[in-house]
Amino acid sequence: MTARNGADALLQLRGVSRRYGDRQALHPIDHDLAAGRCTALFGHNGSGKSTLLRIACGRDAPTGGRALFAGRTVAEDDPEVRARVAVVGDSVACYPDLTVREHLELVTVAHAVDDAPAWIDQVLADRRLADHADALPNALSSGQLQSLLLAAALVRPRDLLVLDEPEQRLDPGARARLAALLVAEKEDGVAVLLATHQAELAEEVADHMIALEDGRVIEQGTPAEVLRKLGVRS
Repeated sequence: MTARNGADALLQLRGVSRRYGDRQALHPIDHDLAAGRCTALFGHNGSGKSTLLRIACGRDAPTGGRALFAGRTVAEDDPEVRARVAVVGDSVACYPDLTVREHLELVTVAHAVDDAPAWIDQVLADRRLADHADALPNALSSGQLQSLLLAAALVRPRDLLVLDEPEQRLDPGARARLAALLVAEKEDGVAVLLATHQAELAEEVADHMIALEDGRVIEQGTPAEVLRKLGVRS
């Protein structure tokens, strides 16, 4: 469910759209996302999910409309956005010469995290990476690399968590732990914006679902309502 009152929303999208040359990648969208709520974006590759996520976290600018975070225009170089929005992208980007632990240490330094060593140990344990803390990225499996991306988002402060298909490369057990993690994030008051192909994940964690096709909203409502209308079974 979207926030009933836009003033209560942490993230506000107002007629947001994106064009790349002659291609309309995203048609105008309005949406409010409040603290402690999750919205799932659902659709095939090329439907506009990633474009909307990049606009929501400031990595791309809309060509129409406005994206607001805590009442401010979203921009990646805004210190407020950088401090409060954590992102798990759709690609694995790591420094090849830094260990798993060193990646997380870099994040904690950038965000001035208190008691960083203990917090890093906790996140490593939660993400099942403690035994790989001294490993370099090329020694990790694809699922472990995905867990490292999640860990890097979790080891820093955040009010909004933006995730682009975080279930990719995760085995069934890891996907179940991901769902529990996102529910816990909501319970802690974090707003979650999630793009996913997995109907089951959306049903477990999302309060609202937006189905996209060719950059247009084709259905929205609760995950159960949207999946039923789309004829999708979780």
